[in-house]
Amino acid sequence: MTKARITVLATGGTIAGIAGSALRHDYRPGQIDIVEYLSRVEGLGLEAEFAGHQIANIGSEDVGPKVWAPLHEAILTALADPECDGVIVTHGTDTLEETAFLLDLTLPCTKPVVLVGAMRPADAVGYDGLRNFANAVRVASDAEAAGRGVLVVMGDRVFAARDVRKVRTRSTDAFRGYPRGSIGLVTPSALDWFGAPWRTDEVARFAYRDNLPLVVILYVHANMDPDLARRIVGTDQRGVVIAGVGEGNLPDSVREVLIERRKAGVAIVRASRVDEGLVDREPEDDPNGFVAARALNPQKARILLQLLLADGVSEPAVMQRAFDER
Repeated sequence: MTKARITVLATGGTIAGIAGSALRHDYRPGQIDIVEYLSRVEGLGLEAEFAGHQIANIGSEDVGPKVWAPLHEAILTALADPECDGVIVTHGTDTLEETAFLLDLTLPCTKPVVLVGAMRPADAVGYDGLRNFANAVRVASDAEAAGRGVLVVMGDRVFAARDVRKVRTRSTDAFRGYPRGSIGLVTPSALDWFGAPWRTDEVARFAYRDNLPLVVILYVHANMDPDLARRIVGTDQRGVVIAGVGEGNLPDSVREVLIERRKAGVAIVRASRVDEGLVDREPEDDPNGFVAARALNPQKARILLQLLLADGVSEPAVMQRAFDER
């Protein structure tokens, strides 16, 4: 059996973290480099050959364009390499869904690209990183993974980047997909998909941009002062995503502030602070010029809005079509 040739791009996170004690809760992320990590992986007996590259070694709360740019470039290089069958990105879990979604929108679907992390540091009792990594190898080695966009492997489940979200702070079962849930089940020895690939040979939906426009997230709460919204949504933002209550709702006084900002050219997207549920268009969205985030949570809606604005899209109806895509 020919071994799969996998490029592993490391960015740090808990999967490369060290606590200094098997029983401690606190730890330092990004302490193990890719050379040492792959030496640990050798003992698993995986049917794959690895080429490792260190992009960063930090907690994912610090991940941003300085990591995204070289990571994106390294993935494109790997996808173009005939000696590479798939790509694995090790990543902290806190912002894993945002990196995965950005890559999903800006990469072609020619080979498997899989993000993986861990909820426990490498020296903790019950470290989940090696199993998650072995599962990621199983997915990245499967040719059928290529037509599904960027994937996330956590807790024996495979998620599409558009659906995945972190829903727990500590449990190893910390990720869930919405609206589709997981799209496959995986163990180090088996992989079962819940459907056929739907993006076979699809090109990137957006060009990757180094300098994305400034978009803020406005978190709505009870008794919200409209002056607070006025201060947060200033004149230098290109867009704002509302983390609204319920189905993307917000107080009338805050809505009036955002209508003013929309008239000044700021793009406005209504999302929800609720973990699951669609944000549909409401009758007032048309006259207000607002966009409904549909199934995207605020952090993912922000990334899509940044890419749309970077592409010169300013018409709410065009933005809405992008948010409506499944």
